[in-house]
Amino acid sequence: MELKGKTAIITGSGAGIGRAIAVEFARQGARVVCCGRREDRLRQTAALIEAQGGSVLAVPADVTDAAAVRNLVDRALERFGHIDVLYNNAATFQAIGALWEVEADTWWADLTNNVRGPMLCIKAVLPHMMARNTGAIINMNGGGAGAPFPGATGYGSSKAALMRLTDTLARELEHDGYAIYVAGMGPGSVYTEIWEPQLTTPGGKKWIGDLQRYVDQKLYRPPEDCAKASVELLRVLGPDLNGRIFGVGTDFAAVARQAKEIRE
Repeated sequence: MELKGKTAIITGSGAGIGRAIAVEFARQGARVVCCGRREDRLRQTAALIEAQGGSVLAVPADVTDAAAVRNLVDRALERFGHIDVLYNNAATFQAIGALWEVEADTWWADLTNNVRGPMLCIKAVLPHMMARNTGAIINMNGGGAGAPFPGATGYGSSKAALMRLTDTLARELEHDGYAIYVAGMGPGSVYTEIWEPQLTTPGGKKWIGDLQRYVDQKLYRPPEDCAKASVELLRVLGPDLNGRIFGVGTDFAAVARQAKEIRE
């Protein structure tokens, strides 16, 4: 999928990785629908896109609220007529500490934001994508999805669940013959505001103390790397890569060629 002329909804695009993805997608010619809880941040993202001549719609929304998500999709369709890409980037990481150290409600809030939010967004856009039999969905990966993440049982469990949602949804769509493709994107170490509680709270210092070394030694990549990788992934995302989980730095075209050769 080339992004020129396509419409992409990007959740959590008021700052950080989501903002970088929104700006890069617009640079590639996409009409971008920015979504987030903080209206002031969304306006800033929209201004960056408009300054480069892009087309953007900013819709404040809490992705855990089904009515708000339906409104998001309705407004995107009213403005642009179709939706080609859903990028589930919005996430929280508030329950920092061992399971016995964190509040149950805070722990569940991370699960709600990071799993219920993407699920609601997917369910809202799928009827439209199914009717057109085209579309792409990217779910943002994170720490804990593939290995234990001490001090982050809530966040890690949510990302593991989201990645299983990713590959299972891909198989379901494939089973029923839909040309709608789903993938996970792992950003790696990106220094955004989600790191701040990990760096400053007692739980963060105890369990994720090595993060400070990443900051001090600048062992992290800019959000723009994830945005550019997402563009490259969409260019080759299809049946051979459906349901797979990738990381920034992957040679997506090479992986796609290898998968095709194996299939043939």
